[in-house]
Amino acid sequence: MEPITFRRYGHQIVDWMAEYLENVEKYPVKSQVNPKEIIEKLPLEAPIQGEPFEKIFSDFEEIVIPGITHWQSPNFFAYFPANSSHVSMLAEMLMTTLGAQCMSWETSPAATELEERVMEWLRDMIGLPKNFSGVIQDTASTSTICSLLTAREQITNYEINSSGMNDKGIFTTYCSMETHSSIEKAVKIVGLGKENLRKIPVDEKYALQPEALKEAIGSDIDNGMKPTAVVATIGTTGSTAIDPLKKISEICSKYKIWLHVDAALAGTALILPEYRWMIEGIEDVDSFVFNPHKWMFTNFDCSAYFIKDPEALVRTFEILPEYLKTRAKGVKNFRDWGLQLGRRFRALKLWFVIRNFGVEGLQRKVRFHIDLADSLRQKIEKSSNFELLAPVPLNTICFRYNPPNIDDNDELNRLNEELMHRLNRTGKLYMTHTKLNGKYTLRLVTGQTNVQEKHVNRAWTLIQEQTQVF
Repeated sequence: MEPITFRRYGHQIVDWMAEYLENVEKYPVKSQVNPKEIIEKLPLEAPIQGEPFEKIFSDFEEIVIPGITHWQSPNFFAYFPANSSHVSMLAEMLMTTLGAQCMSWETSPAATELEERVMEWLRDMIGLPKNFSGVIQDTASTSTICSLLTAREQITNYEINSSGMNDKGIFTTYCSMETHSSIEKAVKIVGLGKENLRKIPVDEKYALQPEALKEAIGSDIDNGMKPTAVVATIGTTGSTAIDPLKKISEICSKYKIWLHVDAALAGTALILPEYRWMIEGIEDVDSFVFNPHKWMFTNFDCSAYFIKDPEALVRTFEILPEYLKTRAKGVKNFRDWGLQLGRRFRALKLWFVIRNFGVEGLQRKVRFHIDLADSLRQKIEKSSNFELLAPVPLNTICFRYNPPNIDDNDELNRLNEELMHRLNRTGKLYMTHTKLNGKYTLRLVTGQTNVQEKHVNRAWTLIQEQTQVF
């Protein structure tokens, strides 16, 4: 493609992007296509000859867009936010244009030093201690793997990296029963073993019970096992439960166990001083992760990983073949801070977002989302046909349809599952579910970048209307 043609199509695509975002709430939020409907429209074989851009873009609009669920719609209330913003997208375009491979200081000094400084900003914005160092990973799942690998190596004096697991013993990991599935996956990947993951019971707020954790650790020690890591969650995916970090950190300190904090969604709320209670005890934490690509308006992927002892992290991952050796001294080579050798210039979009919103602008937006959730919480509490199923500390409301004339839990589960699917088929909103104490639970998350009070009010009206057929 010639530069003049690139410029023309580039303007066309930016115009399309702007128009899409202006009209995104007019699309059915959840894609309405059936399984295989997209793939059946795609040729079985790649084209032998190049095709004109006009035809490719036309197929994008006609084939791809109908199969897209619109995460940037203000009527998207499912799963968790995967937020973007105009300024983040512009930075992403610059990242793509530069095409920098940011594995070391040498390969792009600005990428390394900008990431270093932006992570210091972020650390201070969310109230982490000054002795934490940060690096951008792709996802919280990757960050957890990095954390558990470092914990594994530290407890074995880095012997597993050298000689393998062999007969080093049984290493146990601990998390709550409500912890994200990525913890179980990470335990399997790093070789600690799914059978050695202890899922600790939760309390009435779905938060980990410290005494149960202490008992599990003591039992494992008595049986000759090696407690290696605890993962505390600040904002579980199911209900945004907040594990009691202070009590957990005291237990980990006593037994000298690595403590990792998964705050993938809720970490953004720490930019609000009134939510710093969630990380009381953070000074005794070894690693911490949250995702700006969830609730800080920075498009996917951008996961902020902080560690108290970066030397332990680097010692776990560092490898230096001849072709990576340089003369640069006193610099950070972020390829040694995680799994990936190849790294994108993610710090650029985070830098753009923080500067464009400002700390106060980010705080206003996050507070507004929390207020929207609290307003809906109050409406549900006042309703005779619905009930809350979990506390609402942040932006996730867990509730269900529960009319006075039905007291059979199986029937309520069936009705709520049908209600959710009926709602999603309307295309006017998108919600997902979880199960809490055996109850089919509707989840509504008020965290999309451009969600307004009218969107939440319309969603609540639609939810009530759809129950009238039961």
